[in-house]
Amino acid sequence: MRVAELSRTSGVPVPSIKYYLRAGLLPPGERTAPNQADYGDSHVHRLRLIRALIEVGGLSVAAVKEVLESVDAQGADLHEALGSAFAATLPARTAEEESEYTETARRTAADLIERHGWLVGSDSKNVEALVSALAVMYRLQQHDVESMVELYAQHANTMATREVAWVAERGDIDAVVEAAVVGTFIGGAVFNAMRVIVHESASKKTLAAS
Repeated sequence: MRVAELSRTSGVPVPSIKYYLRAGLLPPGERTAPNQADYGDSHVHRLRLIRALIEVGGLSVAAVKEVLESVDAQGADLHEALGSAFAATLPARTAEEESEYTETARRTAADLIERHGWLVGSDSKNVEALVSALAVMYRLQQHDVESMVELYAQHANTMATREVAWVAERGDIDAVVEAAVVGTFIGGAVFNAMRVIVHESASKKTLAAS
């Protein structure tokens, strides 16, 4: 298909496609003439992944390029490909974020990981993100942080296990990564919206004057 048809099929405007080609995010098509190229289904799938990473994941073009290079390098290793996609979405953690609550948060995170048997690297950015969030909870002096965190952990076990099984059902690695990114961020938004709705309902039932 020509670039115009690729645009119609993928829903991505032609100027964006040409930009992705120049930036190295989208592989070039098969050259058929000096100013013409043919594109296939793999380009459609890659465009969908690019848009998911940018629009849903909120990644910069540079970060998307890093993820795609890692995905291509990993080949069929879905675990590494998904790890690359999610690692790119996490904010960098700086020394200024350290606080007196960080060590307590780090112990809580380590305890959670050990008790639930989570297989994660010691230098994982995900662990550092958890530690940062826990430190904020402790700093705000939330009552009984550990029991709430344990509740989150139990639900995370159930949800994440099912989500991974869901995305792994897709055969194409681009489709797997796309589903993982969309499922994580859109699914997270859906879950948070439902949680707020239930908060409102529970508040009315529990706290509102009769």
